Amino acid sequence: MKEPFLSAVPVLEKLEEAGYEAYFVGGSVRDYLLNRPINDVDIATSATPIEVKQIFSKTVDIGIEHGTVLVLLQNHSYEITTFRAEAEYIDYRRPKEVAFIRNLTDDLERRDFTMNAMAMDKSGKLLDPFNGQAAIKEKVIRTVGKAEERFQEDALRMMRAVRFVSQLSFQIDEETESALSRLVHLLENIAVERKQAELEKLLTGVNRKQALKIVMDTKILSYLPGLRGKDQQIKEMLNHELLNLTLREMWVMLVFCIRHVGKNLEDFLRNWRLPLKEIRKIQLVLFYLNKRLESEWSLYDLYTASKEIFISSEKLYLVIKGIENEQSLSHYLDLYEKLPIKNRTEVDVSGQDIMLWFERSGGPWLKETLLKIEMAILEGKVENKNQSIKEWLLKCNHK
Repeated sequence: MKEPFLSAVPVLEKLEEAGYEAYFVGGSVRDYLLNRPINDVDIATSATPIEVKQIFSKTVDIGIEHGTVLVLLQNHSYEITTFRAEAEYIDYRRPKEVAFIRNLTDDLERRDFTMNAMAMDKSGKLLDPFNGQAAIKEKVIRTVGKAEERFQEDALRMMRAVRFVSQLSFQIDEETESALSRLVHLLENIAVERKQAELEKLLTGVNRKQALKIVMDTKILSYLPGLRGKDQQIKEMLNHELLNLTLREMWVMLVFCIRHVGKNLEDFLRNWRLPLKEIRKIQLVLFYLNKRLESEWSLYDLYTASKEIFISSEKLYLVIKGIENEQSLSHYLDLYEKLPIKNRTEVDVSGQDIMLWFERSGGPWLKETLLKIEMAILEGKVENKNQSIKEWLLKCNHK
């Protein structure tokens, strides 16, 4: 066993000392067996939320109606959830009611996929009533019990299945994929925010191309905002090498291939509930990508784009053009690093200075003059020093 499990063992021990069962469960156990990075662990116990709160002195009620209590211990926080059974689901997403139970196997039986329905005790011993280890060995995504029942309980599980294809490079079991195709219409009932979270994890997985192909083959695409009928455009996107792109770059690649521009672009991204700040950055990358497809980078474009935006735009340019040699990225990065100014705030004059020098009030001429100064500094025509800029400006004005 390794971290973060080791640090959490005292939590399990305290629960056991009080007479209850306690185990590590879910994705952390799966990722442990796959030797994948583990950020945090989930703990399941036979203790009820009230009993958990009696055992630990520092707790936070984060989902107590569903059996989850946040426990603070030794500068760490742990979500501890009571073994539970779930009654009839509503909205194809949430159980109508939750019953707390004392049996681990019954708790694991309600989970989505066999690879996520395992538990591990404090010594590292696995409890695997639904053959999750076999599924991991076979690299197969298979539901616990009947796929139709699991997907009707929570339709988002269909997108989770495809997301795991992207993240783990597993295949979806034939029966599971068949049920997915039959019940895909249930995704109509799922909130966009939930779909967005799954899509973004899918878009950044190592096997994203195969996952996107399944999204098309199973008709999931028809139930994603703004993507119904865009199969041909997604196929076009899959013709490119996408592996080294960030999440933002994948969004830009997506909107580039489905040819959204202007208000249509913003509406599309807003419909996906993306934060406005992120929408603006996606728009910027797309703007400079389109400029790059028309011409080489100018010093001024490198300057106005910013390092972050220009790198993403150049990466996407190379992907779209099918250029594997990244020398151009290194070349432009070198040019950027050598720019005498990287930001407008670094220019050693203010509008107030210029108005004083020319004894004029503000107006459009002031903005034009500031732009002229920036260009001159970037091109090396004048040193970025207040006095040098003043002399250069006055000299230009007298010509």
